[in-house]
Amino acid sequence: MKVSIKKISFLCFCILLSFSVVGQEEGDSRTGEAGASELLINPWAQSSGMAGANTASANGLESVFLNVAGLTTVDGTELCFSHASWFADISINAFGFAQKLGDSGVLGFSVMSLDFGDIERTTYENPDGGIGTFSPQFMNIALSYAKKFTYSMSAGFTVKMISESAAQLSANGVAIDAGVHYQTGENGEAKFGITLKNIGPRMSFEGDGDDITLTGPNGSDMTVELRSAAFELPSLLNIGASYDVIFEDIRLTISETFVSNSFSKDQFLTGLEFSWKEMVSLRGGYAYESGIFDDFDSGRTTVFTGMSAGISLELPISDETSFGFDYSYRPADPLQSVHTFGARIIL
Repeated sequence: MKVSIKKISFLCFCILLSFSVVGQEEGDSRTGEAGASELLINPWAQSSGMAGANTASANGLESVFLNVAGLTTVDGTELCFSHASWFADISINAFGFAQKLGDSGVLGFSVMSLDFGDIERTTYENPDGGIGTFSPQFMNIALSYAKKFTYSMSAGFTVKMISESAAQLSANGVAIDAGVHYQTGENGEAKFGITLKNIGPRMSFEGDGDDITLTGPNGSDMTVELRSAAFELPSLLNIGASYDVIFEDIRLTISETFVSNSFSKDQFLTGLEFSWKEMVSLRGGYAYESGIFDDFDSGRTTVFTGMSAGISLELPISDETSFGFDYSYRPADPLQSVHTFGARIIL
């Protein structure tokens, strides 16, 4: 018995939507209850320049962060590198590659790591330090697969391994993303996307770093273990749409995404991208959430001010090979603004 693609698409949409509403509470009232917040950081330059509004139009390896179904636009091999100067001298590095498999499948692999530098080690007996340093290590490793079922419909999933370690403590976990992409129109100019992200079991820190040694009244030492409470992952649902307006060599893409966060405020993301011959692209975006226009200490709960901008240059090296350079800027207050640089090789 044949089942139409429209029915499959509708079924996937209903499954993802049902996961998002079952057991959900108002995200704003649960702020601070989740951990592994690095899962919410976009390390890539192209999509961060549009404030992540391109859930429906994300393509290439960068789509692994926004909507893994967009991975099906890879038509060969793609390599990506990025570096972001984050807050408080934290740097974020990401690397990934994607490879087309068969006629309609694409396999992707990506790694994101956070470098916190050296932090002074302190204890109860040595509050001023002087006993050495430690360097926390946060890393996400993602394995993705996406398949194009028809010209209009594609879907994919990502399995992520989460690793956090700091001062003799570590936490490890796993999370799953799933996404669906649909396009229509004579040239596929109208696109729709939905993705469910960061679904997985709770994590908790373990190790010797939370042990304390107490001296009893008889002079003997006793080691006590302080167990860390388990924390949830920052799950969310993205629903996006975009439309391409094409004038010969010029493409203008308008994107809109609604983000339903389980542990923070919901967001409306708006993005605009102008591209000339797909070689020079200018983009901008705005991330709106409740209180975004207030001062940081008067209602705004994010250091980002909402705006973002970016530029990309893609230079053909041969008929089948091209090199791309990406840059994005995200202003923040009161912390420093974020600059992200990226490079892509398409084979």
